[in-house]
Amino acid sequence: SPTYGRRSEDNGMKLLATALFSVTFGILLGLSFPSLWIPKVSLPQNLLRSISISSRHSDIAAPVQATDISKIWVPSNPKGAERLPPGIIASESDLYLRRFWGNPEENLKKKPRYLVTFTVGYKQRQNIDACVKKFSDNFTIVLFHYDGRTSEWDDEFEWSKNVIHISVKKQTKWWYAKRFLHPDIVARYDYIFIWDEDLGVDHFDAEIYLHMVKKHGLEISQPGLDPEILCTWQITKKREHVEVHKEETNEKPERCLDPHQPPCAAFVEIMAPVFSRDAWRCVWHMIQNDLVHGWGLDFALRRCVEEPAYEKIGIVDTEWIVHQSIPSLGSQGKEEDGISPGQGVRDRCYMEWVMFEKRVDEAEKEYFKSLKVQTPSNSTTLH
Repeated sequence: SPTYGRRSEDNGMKLLATALFSVTFGILLGLSFPSLWIPKVSLPQNLLRSISISSRHSDIAAPVQATDISKIWVPSNPKGAERLPPGIIASESDLYLRRFWGNPEENLKKKPRYLVTFTVGYKQRQNIDACVKKFSDNFTIVLFHYDGRTSEWDDEFEWSKNVIHISVKKQTKWWYAKRFLHPDIVARYDYIFIWDEDLGVDHFDAEIYLHMVKKHGLEISQPGLDPEILCTWQITKKREHVEVHKEETNEKPERCLDPHQPPCAAFVEIMAPVFSRDAWRCVWHMIQNDLVHGWGLDFALRRCVEEPAYEKIGIVDTEWIVHQSIPSLGSQGKEEDGISPGQGVRDRCYMEWVMFEKRVDEAEKEYFKSLKVQTPSNSTTLH
C-alpha cells in the first residue's frame, strides 16, 4: 500500500543518516585523539618469513611460538656443542708441537702433512733410531712406549726431544691407536703410518713411498717385505721390476676362493700399514676397544675404501722393508696356568681374531636383516 511504501523509504533514510553520522564521528574522534592509534611493531625478519611461509602452504597458519633470540642453539653443530656459535667451534685438532709464549699465530714455522707412529720398547731403540731418520720434518713422529721408559731416549738421541712420547705400560699399538689417534685428532695429516718397532728400513724412503702411493691411488698400503725372509702372506712379498702390486696368484689355493678378496687382493698386514686420512677415519671406528692386538683387522680393511677395493689397497715394491719378527710383546706378558708369557700372548691373538670376525659377521647380518634383504654372499670377512 502507499502507506507501507512511505514507511520503508523513511527507514532507509534513517539508516543512511546513521551510517554517515558514525563515519563522521569516527574521523573526528581519530583526529582528536591520535595517541590512541596502535603503535608500529617491529617483528624479526625470520618470524615474518615464517608467518609468510605458513600462510602460503596452509589454509590455516599454525600459531607462531615466541623464540628467545638471546640464546644460541645450532642443531648442525657437533653433539654437545649446539649452544656455541659455529664460528668458534674447533672440531678437529692435530699433534703439532706449540710453544707457550709469543704470538700463537706465529707458533708454527712448518705444519707436517704426515704422521708416523711406532710402538716401542727401549731395547729396540737402535732400530727406531734408524727408522726415525728415514722420515723428514714433513712428518710428525709419535712414540708409544709399552715399557714405561721414556726419559732415556732424550739422553741418547737428539731427535727424541722433538717427537711426541706417550707412555702406558704393557699396551699394544692398536690400544694406543684407538685412544690417541682419533680421526678428528689426526685430521690434518694426509697419511698415517702405524708401524711396529721391528722393521728394517735400509731400502726404504718415506717421501718416495708416498709418491708411489699417490701415483697409484692407494688408500691403504704397506711396503713390500724382503722376499728372502718367510712371509705369512704371499701378497706382501716384494716383487721385482714393478712399482706396486695389488693382487697375488701364488697363494695357497684354499686361501684364495676369490682372487679379488683377502688375502690375495685388497690386503695388507697390520705390522706396517699406511692409511689415507679418509681410510683411517673408517678403520678407527672398526677397531674394537677390547681387542688390542688387531688380528683379523687386515681381512676387514677392504670395507674402508670404495669398490673395487683391490684397486685401492696394495703393496709398494720400490720401497721395501725387512720384518725382523722380534717377539717383544711376549716379554710383556705374564705366565698363567703353566703357559709361558709368549704363548699366552699368541693365544690371545688367535682368540681375538675369531672374536673380531664373529662380531663383523653378526653386525653385517643384523644390518641386512634390518633392511629385510639377504646378506650378500661376498660380504663376509671369514676365510
